[in-house]
Amino acid sequence: MKALTILAESGPAVIHYFPHAAASGERRESSVYTGSAKLGVAIPPEATMPPHARTGGRRPEATPPLGIRERLGALANVPPFIKAVWQTSPLLTIENLVLRLLRALLPVITLFVGKLIIDEVTHLIAGGARHGSASEWLASGELDRLWWLLALEFSLAVVADLLGRLVSLVDSLLSELYANATSVQLMEHAASLDLEDFEDADLQDRLDRARRQVAGRSGLLSQLFGQAQDMVTIVSFAVGLFVYAPWLILLLLVALVPAFLGEMHFNAKSYAVSYEWTPERRELDYLRMVGASAQTAKEVKSFGLNNFLITRYRELSKAMYAANRKIAVRRAAWGGLFTTIGTLGYYAAYALIAWRTARGEFTIGDLTFLSASFRRLRTLLESLLAGFSQLAGQALYLDDLFSFFRIQPEIHSPEHPRPFPEPILEGFRFEGVGFRYPGAERWAVRDLSFTLRAGEVLALVGENGAGKTTIVKLLSRLYDPDEGRILLDGHPLAEYDLEALRSHIGVIFQDFVRYYLRASENIAVGRIEARDDMQRIEDAAQRSLADDVIARLPKGYEQMLGKLFKGGVDLSGGEWQKIAIARAYMRAAPLLVLDEPTAALDARSEYGVFQRFKDLSEGKTAVIISHRFSTVRMADRILVLSQGRVVEVGSHDELVAAGGYYAELFELQAAGYR
Repeated sequence: MKALTILAESGPAVIHYFPHAAASGERRESSVYTGSAKLGVAIPPEATMPPHARTGGRRPEATPPLGIRERLGALANVPPFIKAVWQTSPLLTIENLVLRLLRALLPVITLFVGKLIIDEVTHLIAGGARHGSASEWLASGELDRLWWLLALEFSLAVVADLLGRLVSLVDSLLSELYANATSVQLMEHAASLDLEDFEDADLQDRLDRARRQVAGRSGLLSQLFGQAQDMVTIVSFAVGLFVYAPWLILLLLVALVPAFLGEMHFNAKSYAVSYEWTPERRELDYLRMVGASAQTAKEVKSFGLNNFLITRYRELSKAMYAANRKIAVRRAAWGGLFTTIGTLGYYAAYALIAWRTARGEFTIGDLTFLSASFRRLRTLLESLLAGFSQLAGQALYLDDLFSFFRIQPEIHSPEHPRPFPEPILEGFRFEGVGFRYPGAERWAVRDLSFTLRAGEVLALVGENGAGKTTIVKLLSRLYDPDEGRILLDGHPLAEYDLEALRSHIGVIFQDFVRYYLRASENIAVGRIEARDDMQRIEDAAQRSLADDVIARLPKGYEQMLGKLFKGGVDLSGGEWQKIAIARAYMRAAPLLVLDEPTAALDARSEYGVFQRFKDLSEGKTAVIISHRFSTVRMADRILVLSQGRVVEVGSHDELVAAGGYYAELFELQAAGYR
């Protein structure tokens, strides 16, 4: 672990950087703290290295398979996508298909009407009508058929325009509904995953790709329906060409196959670059956030990090641009060659059609219809084949979304859960519990055996990395032990309903979240289903001393907190901490867990908070984690941890009198106040 100690407003801040924590197994229990408030700004020394230097020039992830079988196999993602679109809105889906079917038939009908108009004009010219005056033409009725054909073509043009607008409207509505529904599904699935998943860098990459596909693939909906529309149009044009000159279709296909294969190849290459650069893209998003964020502006300006962040962003973005540019240039060069081949095929066919017209085999209207049909058919086939190639590429991206949905949590409720005991009678018992973070070589805790008795206040004491927060995570079933077991009233935690277990535990971690919501909502997140119960919210605020903080806000409990939104008011670290502690009281759970709950509070506020906590936790089970011995001495018992093991247990007085590890830590802290 690398660490950089800096000075911060509330005391020394330590920036811990864990390079490739998922791979090396190093713990990530803390990252960036000022006092105890997590800033979320971790700047690795390796950040000044050129791209890929951190991995020895190798990509951090395996490149996805790019064989033709894998590319076509990715099309298996299309049916689930269509099903998801249908489930979003069956009515809009049907409307879209009907409108596109009508729109697909219009081009060939319009073109055929144009052929009839030209043939009619040719007939009139051949009949000598051109020698008469306009009034004579009208009186003779010779122009009636021409007027009707012109009126029909005008009507078709108006209908085509209206259908185009309606299709665009339905597309946009359906795409937005799909994006919203998929976003909800993504959030719901992410909520079901284990904490372990969110502490894994590879899964963060997968989640980032999945998030991008929610909005990025909504355009695929329009593309799919558009291709279905084009296929109907192509069939209608092909029928017309087949009647006149079937050999034109064969010539057309031969001219277009190279372009299709080229598109398939470069779509796969583009996806590979996008997949491969996911970690760097996430780093770019992170650098952009740190370099232009209200949450980081104070520290970034104080340490003069702007140039460093900008330089790092410029280097990474330049490397990504070079990788994308290489693919884009090759794609454009080969695309130009394939387009030239297609154009040669078109003009060869056009020349043959013109020759047969000159020989009298086709009329002028036939010439116009066939040449225009061939041109339109060529354009549509190019679009369809390119679209199919893009669809295969898009399906690769879809796999990023659907593969994320296939990730299943390991921690879940049993099929027939045991009801949570109300009240807790015996308490929680750890029996030989051992836990090691995924990929880590060192055990976070090992051979833990102790009891958290019902109605007891237990304090956890130890140096950083001793395993205090890990115990809380195990107690809340954010993780399950690798060894041993944890019992609640004599039964394993895994036998209880997971949601019920967590709802009966009120946990405030040292890196609590500062929600950019109203003050009342910031407290109500402790029991969000009771967010309309203002009496409960105010009572929780009063218990945590947050009521004085809220009383000073311009809009009181309706005040928006944080500077992210207009009119928001930011709070000091200690004020935020009082709001966070109020969440634990809002939860009204039988087990309260406070992880470094007063680190940002001054001595007077800390004393007041714990005097209230001692009174209000009467009859409740509580766990306190703190480095301040003035806090932990009020506990009924103190559990002293070192390197993931219990080394001492007892009350404050008993442990001081024993003269062991606890007494040593107490004396070191007391000496600082002399």
